[in-house]
Amino acid sequence: MRGRLALLAAAVGVLVLTAFLVPLALLVRDVTADRATVRATADAQSLVPVVGTNDPETIRLTVEQLVAESRRPVSVFLPDGTILGAATPRTPAVELAARGQSLTADFADGREVVIAVQGRTDGTGVIRTVVPAAELTHGVTRAWLLLAGLGIVLVLVGLAVADRLARSLVGAITDLSTVSHRLANAELDARVTPAGPAELREVAGALNHLAGRIQVLLREEREQVADLSHRLRTPLTALRLEAESLRDPADAARVTAAVDGLERAVTGLIRQARWRTPTAGAAVSDAAAIVGDRVAFWSVLAEDTGRTVTLDLAEGPLPVGVPADELEAAVDALLGNVFAHTPDETPFTVRLAPDGGRVLLTVADEGPGMPPGTVRRGASHGGSTGLGLDIAQRAAQASGGSLEVGTGPGGGAQVLLRLGPPRSPTD
Repeated sequence: MRGRLALLAAAVGVLVLTAFLVPLALLVRDVTADRATVRATADAQSLVPVVGTNDPETIRLTVEQLVAESRRPVSVFLPDGTILGAATPRTPAVELAARGQSLTADFADGREVVIAVQGRTDGTGVIRTVVPAAELTHGVTRAWLLLAGLGIVLVLVGLAVADRLARSLVGAITDLSTVSHRLANAELDARVTPAGPAELREVAGALNHLAGRIQVLLREEREQVADLSHRLRTPLTALRLEAESLRDPADAARVTAAVDGLERAVTGLIRQARWRTPTAGAAVSDAAAIVGDRVAFWSVLAEDTGRTVTLDLAEGPLPVGVPADELEAAVDALLGNVFAHTPDETPFTVRLAPDGGRVLLTVADEGPGMPPGTVRRGASHGGSTGLGLDIAQRAAQASGGSLEVGTGPGGGAQVLLRLGPPRSPTD
């Protein structure tokens, strides 16, 4: 935009200066030629009394003196055919002047001035002088160069002024773009300082108002999520009491551990919903440790349902740019989908390995597979909420990774969760 504004200012400046300087340059040329012609005419007219009243010898001496002073060729054509001064053949202009008409005529080497002299007893005499082309254009080139230099200086000044104005406009627009990108990256405390023209200041105020409104709406939504999560504490407490009353100590310990994990998840959800603020440090967790822990947790349920679990876990640590609680939720969502959408005794495989600077988590089963359009928030083909794969996808995208759902080698579903490396706080 800045370059286009400068180009527009340069184009307008050149057009205006061309419309002004070209006629002025032509006027300078014409005035210079006219001045030279007037001087030559005045010199020639000074000979009129001499030619009209004196003898040829006196005329010759006067002409030679005038030529020496003006350094311009002068010829006097007497009625009897005598030519005094510069020996020049009679031109059509001289023939016309001999009939009593004075005139000025242009020719290849310059401009000739002929004056008819009346009053001689033997007829009409003619005085002819020539203005060379160099005299007609003397100083014109220098004047044109000065005008061209003036035009260039004015164009440069116009470009400087236009660039300064464009800089103020572009700077204000750049600030708006920067703040909008920060808001898109969830930096809701970003604000723009109104600057520039009134229209841009109005846009800046509207963007700041929008950011403030988004903060208010998110705060209200988080409070509602926190209230809903808090209500889950009562049934969790009842479930814990029921678990403690089980007769089998192993079953009681297993159910109690599950309840403890669920209660921690609810507590983390409340904390995340109500006190979520931008962190100064970078999110990081060990994917190897978390995946191994969650697979061990789900292995108990896999054993109860007759499923064979194949775990291929790369040697850790494998740091990824996802908070530990979010990565645990993502892994639980992927493994939970296997139990929810495949029949009992369906084997599945969990594989975790480095993948070119990232970490690749593969969850594949030998079930019926997933229908197309599964990775869409709220979309479910198995009677669930449809949020499991969305949780995993948001965790992957937060780290700079991705989520892919397809068909495995055995025909069942295969989910590829790519997790990016930890990032510094300035990224």
